[in-house]
Amino acid sequence: MNLGQPLGSITQGSLSEGLEVRLHPDVSVEDMRVGKFMVVEGVRSRFFCMLTDVALGNSSNRIVANPPSPNDDFLREVLAGSGTFGTINLSPMLMFTPEEVVSDEWRVASSNAPVNGQSSIASFQPQSSSNMELLPVKTIPSHFSQVYDASERDFRAVFGWEDDPHRRNFAIGNPLDMDVPICIDLDRFIERSNGVFGKSGTGKSFLTRLLLSGIIRKQAAVNLIFDMHSEYGWEAVCEGKQFSTVKGLRQLFPGQVQIYTLDPASTKRRGVRDAQELYLSYDQIEVEDIMLVRNELNLSEASLENAILLRNEFGNAWITQLLSMTNEEIQFFCEEKRGNKLSIMALQRKLTRLDDLKYMRTACPHNYISQILESLAAGKHVVIEFGSQSNMLSYMLATNLISRRIHQSYVHKAEKFLQTKDPSDRPRPLVITIEEAHRFLDSATVRQTIFGTIAREMRKYFVTLLIVDQRPSGIDNEVMSQVGTRITALLNDEKDIEAIFTGVSGGQSLRSVLAKLDSKQQALILGHAVPMPVVVRTRPYDEKFYAEIGDTAWEEKPDAEVFAAAELAKADLGF
Repeated sequence: MNLGQPLGSITQGSLSEGLEVRLHPDVSVEDMRVGKFMVVEGVRSRFFCMLTDVALGNSSNRIVANPPSPNDDFLREVLAGSGTFGTINLSPMLMFTPEEVVSDEWRVASSNAPVNGQSSIASFQPQSSSNMELLPVKTIPSHFSQVYDASERDFRAVFGWEDDPHRRNFAIGNPLDMDVPICIDLDRFIERSNGVFGKSGTGKSFLTRLLLSGIIRKQAAVNLIFDMHSEYGWEAVCEGKQFSTVKGLRQLFPGQVQIYTLDPASTKRRGVRDAQELYLSYDQIEVEDIMLVRNELNLSEASLENAILLRNEFGNAWITQLLSMTNEEIQFFCEEKRGNKLSIMALQRKLTRLDDLKYMRTACPHNYISQILESLAAGKHVVIEFGSQSNMLSYMLATNLISRRIHQSYVHKAEKFLQTKDPSDRPRPLVITIEEAHRFLDSATVRQTIFGTIAREMRKYFVTLLIVDQRPSGIDNEVMSQVGTRITALLNDEKDIEAIFTGVSGGQSLRSVLAKLDSKQQALILGHAVPMPVVVRTRPYDEKFYAEIGDTAWEEKPDAEVFAAAELAKADLGF
C-alpha cells in the first residue's frame, strides 16, 4: 500500500461506538490488520485511531445469494468496490486541532491529499513542541473524511522518540507494519503502579526485563526486584528448540545492579558472581505476614486470633517463644490470657515449616534490610533471588516482609521531605517488581499485604509497583483500577481480558484487539505512560539491545584472558 493514498472514507459512526470506514476499491481488505494505527483527516481536526475490526460488505443481498464463479475473475473485478467492498472499524483515541491563527491556512492545505506519506497539516509538530497539543476525542470527523495509514511522522508526533531531550522516553517496540520506535514516557510510567500481563509463554519476563532496563538506563527510578525464578539478575534461559541464555540486569549494568540471594548455594551453582547473602529472622515476622500465607500453612481463623494474643504478650519474639513452649507452658498461657490451647498447638506445629526456609534464622546479628535500603538510597538497583526457595510460602512471606519494612522507611523519608522541602531529603522513586501478583492482590488477602497499600497510594510516598501476572482476573478490582499502564501480551480467558480493561474508558472496543495478538513478541500498551493505546511488536532482547542499552564501560572477559592480562602486568612491573 502507498502511504500517501487514502485507504477509505468514513461512512457512519458515533463517538461511543467508533467509526465505520468503507475501503476504496483499490485497497485490499487483506492488508488491514487489527491493532493498526490510522489517521482520519477531518475538516477541522486530525484524528488518531486504532483499527479494531475488519468486515466484508455488499450493496445487495442478491450478490451473496448468487455469488460469481470462483473462476470468473472478470465479474469479481466488476463487483469489487461497488457491489462488494471491505469495511473497517476505527476507534478514535486522540485528536489535534490547529491553532486559530493558522486555521485558514490549514483548511487550504487539508483540501489536498497528503503527498509521499507526509501530513497535509502545515502546523503539525513533533511531540516535544509546545505548539502540539493532543487532546482526548470529544467529537468525530464528518461523513466521507478520508482515512490514511499513519506515517512515521504521525508516530513520532504521538509517541515521541527515544532521544527526546525533554522526556525520558524509552522505545519498547515497533508498530506491526512499520519500523518506527514506539516510546513510553518513563517519568509518567513511574508515577503510578503498572502491570505486565499475559498467559504463560507469551514473554512476560522478557517484557519486564525490557522495562527494567529502560528505567535503569534512563535513571527514572531505582528498582527492587523479587526474582522468583532467578530470571532477572544474572541470566535467563530462552524458550526454543536449542538451549540458549540471555543476559540479566547484572550483566547489562554491572556497576548499577546488586544481587542478593536467599539461597546462596543455588546462586553459586549457577555461576552468579558477587551475590550477597540475605537472611531474615523470626522477630521480623508480624501476624499480618502470617495472615498472608494462611492458605499455604493451612491455618484456621482461630489460630490467627491466638497469634495476636501471643504477639501482644511477647512482642516481636512471639514466634520464637511459641516454638519453644511446652504443653504445660501453653496451658498456663491459655488460662492466663484466655487463649485456645488446641489452636495454639496447631499454630505451633504449622509454624515449624518456617524452619525449612533456608533464609530464616532465630536471630540475625546483621540487618540485611537496612543494607538493601542503603543500596537503594545510593541509586543501586537490587535483585533478590530465591533460588530453590521459590515455593509460594517462601516467596510470599519474604516478599511481603521485606517490602513492608522498606515501605515504612520510605514513608518516614517522604514525611521528612514534606516537612523540610529540602531537595536533598527527597527519596529516590522506587519501583518494586513482584511476580504472581494475584497471590498478593486478590480480594481476600489484599488488605493483609503491603502491596495493596502501595497500589492505592499512587506514589504518595515515592513507591510504586510493577506487577507481573498471568491471571489479572485474580487481582482485586479496586487495585486493578489503580494500575496506571498495562502492557498486555496474549490472553485467552474472557475473565482475564475483562480485567485488563477495568477502569478503562472505551475498553470494549479494544477487546478484539487483545484477543487477536500473536502468542509471541506482541503486546497491547494502554494507560498513563502512552498517549493512546497501541499494539507493538516488542523490541528484541538480543545482542543489538545489549549494545544499545547496557553499560559500555564494562565488558565481561573470559577468566583466561583476565589472568593473562594480570601476568603481563606483573611482568611489566618487574615481578
